Amino acid sequence: MTALSMAPLFRQSIGFDRFNDLFESALRNEAGSSYPPYNIEKHGDDQYRIVIAAAGFQASDLELLVERGVLTVSGGKRESEAGNVTYLHQGIAQRAFKLSFRLVDHVEVKGAELHNGLLSIELVRIVPEEAKPKRIPIGGGRPVLES
Repeated sequence: MTALSMAPLFRQSIGFDRFNDLFESALRNEAGSSYPPYNIEKHGDDQYRIVIAAAGFQASDLELLVERGVLTVSGGKRESEAGNVTYLHQGIAQRAFKLSFRLVDHVEVKGAELHNGLLSIELVRIVPEEAKPKRIPIGGGRPVLES
């Protein structure tokens, strides 16, 4: 008997009651790339945070864009800044990157902050009243619809 694990398919997704539903998928610019590393965190029932390691980047080097339910985070150093530098050893990766996350319905980006080399993107799930479950009271004795 062969056992197949579906865990790698859901590793980059989180959501409503499970961590697998906030994002339908995490798409990357390069297949199998792990740059830059990031975490997806759940804080409370409807609050989430994506934390991206952005060491060496300034806020002006980064761009966040939400379009048609896809959050895209891209970054890269401007060429004019690196033009006059000769590296004897370059161990801090500052290459350009692009990460995309497909947001599920009712998830909105509330803001982003770059602090100590970590880009934190705050997300919140706001479910409209008409989409929330509605409790139906059970009456007793009489039919609700009388013919």
